[in-house]
Amino acid sequence: MSAFHEVSLPLPFALGASGGPERRVDIVTLGSGREARNTPWAHGRRRYDIGGAVRTLDELHELIAFFEARRGKLHGFRFRDPFDCKSCAPSAAPGPGDQQIGVGDGATAAFQLVKAYGDYRRPVRKPLGASVRVAVENAELDAGAFGLDAATGVVTLASAPEDGAIVSAGFLFDTPVRFDIDRLDLSLDGFGAGRALAVPLVEILP
Repeated sequence: MSAFHEVSLPLPFALGASGGPERRVDIVTLGSGREARNTPWAHGRRRYDIGGAVRTLDELHELIAFFEARRGKLHGFRFRDPFDCKSCAPSAAPGPGDQQIGVGDGATAAFQLVKAYGDYRRPVRKPLGASVRVAVENAELDAGAFGLDAATGVVTLASAPEDGAIVSAGFLFDTPVRFDIDRLDLSLDGFGAGRALAVPLVEILP
């Protein structure tokens, strides 16, 4: 049975990755020549290829072990997207005011971490626990004033914010992915050197 393993792909493989987000859009051309466009996806999906990050036999050995432990496509895992893993700009450090995650109503205390891309809000479900900072009305909360489920990205405040209070957060995060390949194609290029021809990963959507 498939499951999600709360383990991270070794960072060197992430740093050598290529890829990014994709969107599915269905387009119908009408008789007038105009287009009708629609998407069945509420959220974008990211795809990556980490094959270019593998250069030595030791790295091939590490990749094989990780692939086997996940049973290929069967189990998901955490992946640090080198292009998008912060609540802020890549060159900045996460701050508690980076992303608005909710508005208080006097009763709700649990809020899902999200990252905004214009008017699109992406749920963030695999944050790095120690990196999460939370604020209410721009006043940062002490670590003991909120709890975090690092497997779902839900922040629970010790007390519900007052009606209309802005709740915000800053964080680092991983993307939940799985291997999108049934076998590893490996090549030996020389003594102590090797490469993986292609190792695709695909994001697991909620």
